[in-house]
Amino acid sequence: MPRTLVVFYKDREGNVPVLEWLDTLPSKIQDKCVVKIERLRELGHELRRPEADLLRDGIYELRVGHQGMNYRVLYFFHGRVAAVLTHGLIKEREVPVKDIERALERKRQFEQAPEMHTYRER
Repeated sequence: MPRTLVVFYKDREGNVPVLEWLDTLPSKIQDKCVVKIERLRELGHELRRPEADLLRDGIYELRVGHQGMNYRVLYFFHGRVAAVLTHGLIKEREVPVKDIERALERKRQFEQAPEMHTYRER
């Protein structure tokens, strides 16, 4: 099975929400998130619970837990070969509706202009 291309969403101002969020986390959590992102790259649509789950309307979550805290990276699939990471959050029970709505809005923006909303390392 071909590897899935993992893309970081970039907003109109050039901000990359997932990377900015990861920078605020302790290095151990960052490392765990990177492992989950790599698993998404390896397995794509095949990645399932407990590592990933469908929330709704094509928005998924990468699931990372550490010492009772629940870290999530929201993403969606673009076509058959790309997963687009929209943003990260720390949650208690359920992923807040506002975060799912934010991911859906970023999905709409990305689908209208993929090149403009794709982060590329310099």
